[in-house]
Amino acid sequence: MPGITREEVAHLARLARLELKPEELEHFAGQLDDIIGAVARVSEVADQDVPPTSHPLPLTNVMRKDEVRPSLTPEQALSGAPAQEQQRFKVPQILGED
Repeated sequence: MPGITREEVAHLARLARLELKPEELEHFAGQLDDIIGAVARVSEVADQDVPPTSHPLPLTNVMRKDEVRPSLTPEQALSGAPAQEQQRFKVPQILGED
């Protein structure tokens, strides 16, 4: 399998909106080639009867039932806010949108 070229690294960098120096392109090309080689070796070892997994141990999500519990009223929640508007925290505008 041919190695990753500098042009391919430059293309990936453009897609990721990264600005790389010429020496970084060469450096990352070697690193990406090593990573792809390691993944290929793992793929060779994996047998057809071994299911793909994302974790070596089975994981289960522990969920609880949603239940209504006593909580703060809007007034209590906003009591320490420096500014509020329509029962919401009022924060400074940062995007220049209305």
